Amino acid sequence: MKNRIVLWFTLLAVMALSLAACGVLQAPEEASAPLEAIPVDASSAAGGETAVSSSAGTTVYTITPGSAQARFELDEDLRGSRITVVGATDQVAGEIAADLNNLAATKVGVIQINARTLATDNNFRNRALSNEILDTGAYEFITFTPTAVNGLPDSINVGDSVEFTIDGDLTVRDTTNPVTFAVQVTAVSAAQLQGTASATITRSAYGLNIPSVPNVANVEEEVELYIDFTANAS
Repeated sequence: MKNRIVLWFTLLAVMALSLAACGVLQAPEEASAPLEAIPVDASSAAGGETAVSSSAGTTVYTITPGSAQARFELDEDLRGSRITVVGATDQVAGEIAADLNNLAATKVGVIQINARTLATDNNFRNRALSNEILDTGAYEFITFTPTAVNGLPDSINVGDSVEFTIDGDLTVRDTTNPVTFAVQVTAVSAAQLQGTASATITRSAYGLNIPSVPNVANVEEEVELYIDFTANAS
């Protein structure tokens, strides 16, 4: 019996060391600084070729941390049960420049997400996500840099909604790929826009490998991405 107890504790110790070595037990790094929106302008925005400040009637709407939620969803087998994993953060920032009477001039700036603040319902998974999958110690931010806005109508009235798409480059860790987000936006007032954007990527396109840990299997290849936001006039 004593030998079995010793063997059991030895196995536990080996497992703990293995998990620590792969980063699952290490505390992830915290956000380095408060997240601020990158100003939307001709050099960093999809849209026309003139600066936002030169466009009469244009309003800059700002997405600030706490006014949006970015999240991912994918399925996995956990202890033999199929579940949907949801990771989310409200540390999202960006700017939209739009004239509600001339939507063709709309510009969308770089959208930033602080990857260090993404969290699921499981601390063990959170550490694996930060330390192993996203390597947030080296790559703190996920960014989406728009390159084109497609399908906007000529104008929108307060209270109405529009659906369109935004093409751009999504950077996760050190990998950038083109991605198209489907977007729905409502003009709540002349000073506020509310909307949601969604896209689907694959883990393999970004080299997002799942570490081998007990009780987790068959992690889905496709990852659904969502951003729900409120943008207020600056």
